[in-house]
Amino acid sequence: MQSAGPGEAGWTAGAGVGSEAGRNLKRAEVEDSSVTMSSDTDISLSSYDEDQGSKLIRKAREAPFVPIGMAGFAAIVAYGLYRLKSRGNTKMSVHLIHMRVAAQGFVVGAMTLGMGYSLYQEFWRKPKP
Repeated sequence: MQSAGPGEAGWTAGAGVGSEAGRNLKRAEVEDSSVTMSSDTDISLSSYDEDQGSKLIRKAREAPFVPIGMAGFAAIVAYGLYRLKSRGNTKMSVHLIHMRVAAQGFVVGAMTLGMGYSLYQEFWRKPKP
């Protein structure tokens, strides 16, 4: 069975995709969406007002164990690369696995301490009046 085209029985002028009613509906939707948009530009976004250095300092104050974990990870990797030349007859893969485990252990430990510190601050420390 074939569908009816323009000029054939069963086709209505208002049902087409490019009809005037469809264009008017689309125009109304666009106008409605522009009306609902907020025109208030006085909102201050403080996260966009600060530079990278001050943002890093603020984040370090909020979660002090994150930079400690990052520094420890970098120190362990640097030490492992330094010891790479004097590893003796230890295989390269074993040395790299030991270095990875040590670095991951330090980061997990720093995260655990940070979580404990956060819980202490939130629940056990006396709230400031």
